[in-house]
Amino acid sequence: MKVNFLTAILAVVSLFGVVTVANAQSTGNVTLNIKLNPIQTLVVNSKQTTVDLNYTTKNDYANGVSVDQADHLTVYSTGGFQVKVKASGSQLTGKANNINVSDVTLTASNGTQALSNSASFSSAQLSAEDKVIVSSSKGGVDKTINVNYAAKGDNNAYLDYYQNTENPTVFTTTLTYTIVAQ
Repeated sequence: MKVNFLTAILAVVSLFGVVTVANAQSTGNVTLNIKLNPIQTLVVNSKQTTVDLNYTTKNDYANGVSVDQADHLTVYSTGGFQVKVKASGSQLTGKANNINVSDVTLTASNGTQALSNSASFSSAQLSAEDKVIVSSSKGGVDKTINVNYAAKGDNNAYLDYYQNTENPTVFTTTLTYTIVAQ
């Protein structure tokens, strides 16, 4: 009786084993996704975080001044992007007077690590609103951008802004550069 019982159990286990093998899948599918998220970084050259536009001659007051900041910005972008700039307000503030930020024009150009031919560069008068100075339909790795800062002279418009209590008289604002995907 014991032998018949064990034989019956073995027969049942074998039957289910065969059934299990018969129902087992021989293939399986997996969905694999590669998800590319936009990554943009912008770094201001650490040696150029202060830009001074110095009026030191009669010609400067009459015609304006400019300064080039080579490789001023470094960008990394996984795709097309824009670089924007804005001032913290509509005025460069001084102790006694203010100067409109729109009196300053920024002009971007390729740095030593040039962007591709898909990039376009613009000049923009400063504003408290974002102004696009670089637009590119392609990304880039550690590409550099030169920025020229130019303040107008406007035929001696700032002649009476100098204060003899300061040497030199300083007008200041903070600029914010931003990179965004496009």
